Amino acid sequence: MVTNCNFYFYLHPLRSFDMSEQKRSTPQRSDAPTQRRRSNASPRRRPSRRGGMPQWLSGWLEHMALFFSTLGARIRRIGPRARTVMRESRARNFPESNRFLVQVFLVIGGMFPMWRSLLHERVMAHRRQRSHAAGEHEDRWRRHARRVNPFYFIGGAAVVAAIALFFSFYTLGTTVEYNGSVVDTVASAAQARKAASKLESITTETLGKSYEIAKDAIHYSTAFVRRSDVTDSTTFEQDLADELGQVTYGYSLYVDDELIGSTQYAGALDELLKQIKQVYASADTLSVDFVENVRIAEGYVPTDSVMNLGEIAEILNSTKSGEVTYTVVKGDTWGQIANNNGMTAAELEALNPGYDINRIHIGDALTLSNAVPYLTVTVTERQNYVEDVNYDVNYVSDSSMYQGDERVISKGSFGKADIVADVTYVNGEEQERTVISSVTLSDPVAETRARGTKVRPTWYPTGSFRWPCSGRITSRFGYRNTGIRGATRNHKGIDIACSYGTPIYAADGGRVTYAGYKGAMGYVVIIDHNNGYVTYYEHNSSLLVSAGQTVYKGQQVAKAGRSGVASGVHCHFGIQRNGSYVNPLNYLS
Repeated sequence: MVTNCNFYFYLHPLRSFDMSEQKRSTPQRSDAPTQRRRSNASPRRRPSRRGGMPQWLSGWLEHMALFFSTLGARIRRIGPRARTVMRESRARNFPESNRFLVQVFLVIGGMFPMWRSLLHERVMAHRRQRSHAAGEHEDRWRRHARRVNPFYFIGGAAVVAAIALFFSFYTLGTTVEYNGSVVDTVASAAQARKAASKLESITTETLGKSYEIAKDAIHYSTAFVRRSDVTDSTTFEQDLADELGQVTYGYSLYVDDELIGSTQYAGALDELLKQIKQVYASADTLSVDFVENVRIAEGYVPTDSVMNLGEIAEILNSTKSGEVTYTVVKGDTWGQIANNNGMTAAELEALNPGYDINRIHIGDALTLSNAVPYLTVTVTERQNYVEDVNYDVNYVSDSSMYQGDERVISKGSFGKADIVADVTYVNGEEQERTVISSVTLSDPVAETRARGTKVRPTWYPTGSFRWPCSGRITSRFGYRNTGIRGATRNHKGIDIACSYGTPIYAADGGRVTYAGYKGAMGYVVIIDHNNGYVTYYEHNSSLLVSAGQTVYKGQQVAKAGRSGVASGVHCHFGIQRNGSYVNPLNYLS
């Protein structure tokens, strides 16, 4: 009969009928216990203990308790119905229902006898194979083989899942407040106190004086908090520093170990220095560097040193206190030193109080400037250009002309050369030019001149001036800014570029009033032409005349060089008329 019953359930799983209408009568049970159980199963809301928990958390826990209470009530209502169905099945009444869950239950219930039979056969075979211990295992199996309601496992799993879900979003944390304002939330109170202690040490070291956080101003409270609200100790340390207002974590700019300013933004100072360099850069730029030691340091700084980038840029583009000096040499006068450095005697006196302008001594250090730039920018460019190549001058004697007089017989012409050179500038002024390659495009044509041989008084001037040497003019008369320390801004003559050792000739006849080394002029020859004109020949490598000697026009008086303050080999030629410098280009023939 058991087997037939099972087959009947398999073949008629979807047949619908109400158990109360079956032909075979079954004992009727009162609904009172069911109503009582339902009454007892109604969910009751327990008062929630908040205990410092957030309101939303307490509400969520109440909803979870209500859910599981309702679930238990539903499970308890299923029990009597299941027992009724099983009772009808045992009575061979073939219970049926039009409810899907009941149909599933009936199918599974119909399979239980078969499963039980198979399990029983396995257990008996196992018992026959074992000795005395089989009895003990049988007792143990009978004790623990009770049927356990699977809904208890489901409920327990749900509780475990709920707890795991809660702790995946929340954790114990410590919220730190300073003067009533929330600073941050960290993992523990110990971590917060350690970071605060470290910040006290940093503040003391940065400010150079002892500093402690007021104990009654900072508070720590531990509770469940969202994991996303928990910060690390480094972030908390910086946020607490901002709240205290004594030190700030930032980036500081130093020039020659002098603090210029600080900012809180990473990379801002690097970008500022990059922009300063871009002002000097071009398409041909090889390198842009600062002469000074420029560095950026990261760490805590006094809050009052933090400024915006505009203020830092303004400081870098300004000047600072710094002396530029000149050492007095033999033959110097106060007015001459002032003129040579582009200032008046009064301006020089203002920079050097305590000096007697009518009595200075060799070796005195005079201040020429009290301001120097914060940043000195050195730029190296590769330039490609066509340059004139100087021509040679050949002389032939002419007895009909006085010595020193010349006449061009055949005019020369400059050659052309394609030059590739690396040029170095300091704050925009050229300091050095290194020729990398030179390709001659056309050769120069030599010039032929007639030179007088007729004896004339050595002191007798002609009233006109010849060129002291041949070459290209590299610096003209008037204002200039070379960037060279000690070089005058008001150029009192012209610079004629030439090769080292080139002969330097007297522009006109006269008497040598000075021949020697003279500070920034280097080795210089000064000739008084006894007609109100005085000529200067500076930066020579060697001198061929001495003071008091008379020379004629065209007589070699020196060899070109780069002594004194000079950026390259050249002859500085100057003319004074009645004590004032004039432009030599207006007088040379």
